[in-house]
Amino acid sequence: MRRALVLPVVLLLACSSPPTRPLSPNGFIGVEVDVLRPIPTVPFRDTRGEPFDLAAAAEGKVLLLFFGYTNCPDICPVHLANIAAVIKRMPDAVQREVLTVFVTADPSRDTLPRLHEWVTGFDREFVGLTGDQWAIDSAQVALGLVPAVLDTVNKSREEYLVGHAGQVIAFTKDGLARVHYPFGTRQRDWATDLPKLLAWPEQP
Repeated sequence: MRRALVLPVVLLLACSSPPTRPLSPNGFIGVEVDVLRPIPTVPFRDTRGEPFDLAAAAEGKVLLLFFGYTNCPDICPVHLANIAAVIKRMPDAVQREVLTVFVTADPSRDTLPRLHEWVTGFDREFVGLTGDQWAIDSAQVALGLVPAVLDTVNKSREEYLVGHAGQVIAFTKDGLARVHYPFGTRQRDWATDLPKLLAWPEQP
């Protein structure tokens, strides 16, 4: 049986279940950030190996950004499956206003074909991104996240785990990170918050 990597306290807190009622100042179920940070501008590449300008792709949209890895046994697939299920129930016009991006924190194993197949397996519109390790780490730091940690102690290079931040970061249409969604966020929570994110700042 695989043992979970022991992570820093900051990462462990990211995996706790969210509150069951809105507690944020603006009524989001997710956790509003203390510091509004812009979309990272580091040099990412898409699954075709082409440069990908994340800020340009997200212009005028709600961006859901998550760092993880395709061999993740729990956090990554659960997050993406829940987001995909909720988005598929939204009208087509609304779906086009949400951009879901998964950035691998394990670029050495997550090859372009592997990343493409895995991400689009949840939703064909989901975007998978990679890059040099320094760029991926820099993007996480810029967003106030602890960079992912590879656990290779007593494990082969094919089986190592990756300790990574467990939250999805939601950017509103102004290009600023506004809400974090920790592991444990349920589909009904996404269904409640996505319309609010899309309407920001014109909240009812």
